[in-house]
Amino acid sequence: FAEPPAPDNDQYQWCSDLAKSVPGVTPAGCMAAALQPSDAKSVQGRVLPYRDLPPKSGTAKIKILVLGGIHGDELTSSTLVFDWIDRIERDDTEQIHWRMLPVVNPDGLLKRPATRMNARGVDLNRNFPTDNWEKDAPRYWIKYTNRDPRRYPGPSPLSEPESRWVHAEIEAFKPDLIVSVHAPFGVLDFDGPPPPPLRVGNLHLHQIGIYPGSLGNYGGIKKRVPVVTLELKHAAEAPESKEMNRMWD
Repeated sequence: FAEPPAPDNDQYQWCSDLAKSVPGVTPAGCMAAALQPSDAKSVQGRVLPYRDLPPKSGTAKIKILVLGGIHGDELTSSTLVFDWIDRIERDDTEQIHWRMLPVVNPDGLLKRPATRMNARGVDLNRNFPTDNWEKDAPRYWIKYTNRDPRRYPGPSPLSEPESRWVHAEIEAFKPDLIVSVHAPFGVLDFDGPPPPPLRVGNLHLHQIGIYPGSLGNYGGIKKRVPVVTLELKHAAEAPESKEMNRMWD
């Protein structure tokens, strides 16, 4: 990444903190991504940043929303989103409007050790307003996860500021496609109406089903917006540059 301009002190501190946790991201690289603060904040008051990347010229033919770090201990998911921001700025000539949310769960990511859940112990990827959430989400958590605290769906749908932020971005941006980055199962998952892609880089299609409150269920099934879930192979070790290239291609 190129050196950023003179940094805003608050943003530079945010980037410095982030770079201590996210593999392959430096404070300078984070600053160069030119993230903008949204109006939303995490449970602990941290900024929830985003980056809009419209086409360099002309009108967008498709809008894509990309999310990383929804689970705080899946560190490489944020690595990939920062990598894509850099690639788009340097090389992208497609008529695509990208909106990047690289760190959806900063409280979980910056905790020592990092946690899947947010600061209130909620799995944000079980907190979206899917059909019959009030009945199905608590039942699934109790019956099928044995009250696993890592998968607690929360007291109600959209009870958390981070999931409310993602929900608001979907409503406002109206993406044609959602890409949600996770780790470390090493597969490509897909939810939504059209035929799924068979692979992205070395990740091959393996549809693992939907869960009450998950983004795939909410976006792909309820909203009928295709959701591609990239499950990277490692949660704390950045993919090799060769693999990053293959995934982007």
